[in-house]
Amino acid sequence: MIAPPRSRFTRGGRFLAVGAALALTATACAGGGGNEPSASPTATGSAPVAEGPLKVGTLLPSTGNLSFFGPPMTAGVDLAIKEINEAGGVNGEDVTVMHRDSGDTTTNIATQSSTEMLGQNVSAIIGAASSGVTKTVINQITGAGTLMMSPANTSPDFSTWDDKGLYWRTAPSDVMQGRILGNVMVGQGAATVGMIVLNDAYGTGLAKNIRMAVEAANGEIVVESMFNEGDSQFSSQVDEVVAAKPDAIAILSFDQARSIIPLLIQKGVDPTTMYFVDGNILDYKKDFDKGTLEGAMGTQPGSFAKTDFKKRLEAVNDSLKDWNYAAESYDATTLIALASTVAKSHDGAAIAAQLQGVSRDGEKCGDFASCKKLLDEGKDIDYDGIAGPVTWDENGDITEGIMGVYQYDGNNVPKPLREEAGAV
Repeated sequence: MIAPPRSRFTRGGRFLAVGAALALTATACAGGGGNEPSASPTATGSAPVAEGPLKVGTLLPSTGNLSFFGPPMTAGVDLAIKEINEAGGVNGEDVTVMHRDSGDTTTNIATQSSTEMLGQNVSAIIGAASSGVTKTVINQITGAGTLMMSPANTSPDFSTWDDKGLYWRTAPSDVMQGRILGNVMVGQGAATVGMIVLNDAYGTGLAKNIRMAVEAANGEIVVESMFNEGDSQFSSQVDEVVAAKPDAIAILSFDQARSIIPLLIQKGVDPTTMYFVDGNILDYKKDFDKGTLEGAMGTQPGSFAKTDFKKRLEAVNDSLKDWNYAAESYDATTLIALASTVAKSHDGAAIAAQLQGVSRDGEKCGDFASCKKLLDEGKDIDYDGIAGPVTWDENGDITEGIMGVYQYDGNNVPKPLREEAGAV
């Protein structure tokens, strides 16, 4: 059966009331006009099924400083859709996907891609990878009544965004990663910390939460050197940080780390004092000499990519070498399909209204086929994902998460060290 309604809540400054027949409290207006979606599901399952297959779009980077995120995230989506369709699809039809580039914040590629996908009437858009990119298109997408779900956005700003209840994410916010990375550095003996920070929503959000964690542990942030998206020279930032002689250096960047790392090494910085984040904790074995990063550490939201999941991903892309946010992308796609199944609709707002319900307070399941079997038996479901438990609150944020802590080996490859779980 579908779970009963829980409560009324405020999201993004708007009060959203739901009738007793709705499965969730997270209903939303379709186009910003204040009306409830016409395809809102009922407990009796009487909502109409939209004509045609469920159509999903992706807004993921194939160009720009985040392009390394594209292959694993796209593979996660493609794998989920492959398994969904093998299990019978959604509402009796195969799901279709439309992949488009997001670029980065130095271009307007994301806007162009979003316009194209909205013109093709996609029900949901998975992406963007970057919080900064998402900020450029979130109003366009949710304002059109289309569901938006990011597998990688971590900015706390989205928790209170006026998104009509249509923005969700499967990655924990920077509050969690910043807190854990700050504690990791202090736990390794760092009393002083320097940071090289990308000046966008992602970098500054992480920096704020790292600072809070370090200072709460009686440590000190001695320097916070900023750079902008599109910059290609980082000597001044490296010089500023090295001159402060911190015990630890946190590099809060995307692909710019490939240019920053050699500059730090040239200045004699010990790699064991370098700390990375999800935007740059990559396999660098082809970029640097052996041993360049040995002992460096970093964090990545989500559970470690297990061997079985990697093999399944290779079935859709056998050239993957990084796994960043593949699991979160798989989970996002699966949850959208499950919510559409429960809603018996492909309407973005109707799907959003079921997302909280399929993520909590039901019988556990971990893929579309097993969850759909439970739904067919009339049972309520609680999807727990590849990346970890996905339990959404009324803001579209996950309420608990897993953070992987990694350490680089002599081949400049990040290896799993431990996982830390906690409330977000």
